Amino acid sequence: MSTQLTLNLPDGLVQRAQVVAKRVGRTVNDLLAESIELSLKPWSNSPSSELDQCSDDEVLQACDLQLSVTDDERLSQLLQQQQSVPMTPAEHSELGSLMQAYQEGLVRKAEALSEAVRRGLRGPVQP
Repeated sequence: MSTQLTLNLPDGLVQRAQVVAKRVGRTVNDLLAESIELSLKPWSNSPSSELDQCSDDEVLQACDLQLSVTDDERLSQLLQQQQSVPMTPAEHSELGSLMQAYQEGLVRKAEALSEAVRRGLRGPVQP
């Protein structure tokens, strides 16, 4: 099931979406729907409730989560490639998967940091 929604998007964003959609052989609607879904997915699968059951060491480890060196290098490579040359559907899918892992990691780190501050394991982050 899907719901039709009307959004007012900046012209520049729409133009970039059109370029990317053309490069990967997708419609702008499909590309934007997938992008929104991927950006919201880490929040819907949020494991914050389990952090209160983790040991202090596990919480601190989660605060320092990072992509593997291999995944980080590949993500950087695909992001640079996306700006300069058309990507294959397989590369686009790989980029989406790596971005999802990166976003989920950021959410996990933020939740772990919040739990660490709550427990007094780390001080509040200063802006």
